[in-house]
Amino acid sequence: MKTQHLCLALVAGLLVTTPAWAEDAVVAPYGARAWRNVSFGEPPPTAALRVAMPAVIAAEAEQRPVAVTHSEGYEVRSKIHKVASYATLPLFVAQYFVGQELYDGTGSESAKSAHSALVIGMATLFTVNTVTGVWNLWEDRHETQGRTRRWTHGLMMLAASAGFVATGATAPDDDDDGGVTGSDASMHRNLAIGSMGIAAASYLYMFFTR
Repeated sequence: MKTQHLCLALVAGLLVTTPAWAEDAVVAPYGARAWRNVSFGEPPPTAALRVAMPAVIAAEAEQRPVAVTHSEGYEVRSKIHKVASYATLPLFVAQYFVGQELYDGTGSESAKSAHSALVIGMATLFTVNTVTGVWNLWEDRHETQGRTRRWTHGLMMLAASAGFVATGATAPDDDDDGGVTGSDASMHRNLAIGSMGIAAASYLYMFFTR
């Protein structure tokens, strides 16, 4: 009996003097034990963070640039547009000097022929680049990167094309001396120079910002 009483006393003493961490280990269910002074990494996100995460992920997805796939025709038109545009400034310079001779009345028959050939060359250039440029601008409408640059260039070139149409509509008749006559001569010259200026500015803008 004394031995039994001694065993019971020892068990009671152990239960009374059980440390706090042992109590947690016994009372807490498996998987939810709160060990004291032990770090197992960063704490789990709070409920507010868990709610905000989908919105953050969606915002990042919207800001992420979307890749735009171009067709083979787009690449061909782009190459034609770029190669043809190299003739822009040489045509403008030659046309300016030939046109100035005709305006001053010092142009010869060869100057008249050169003026007509340069007009055809410029008309061909702007027809090709307008078709290829507008076509690619439409196909590239969903591309956000460089959109302002492309549209600025395109609108300036369309304005220059309209100016060249008005220039041709106001072309004066040539007289026998090689000069130009008529009240439209100054308007024709001014429209030509203004249109070439707009087109040259648009070309240089695209050349140096590409």
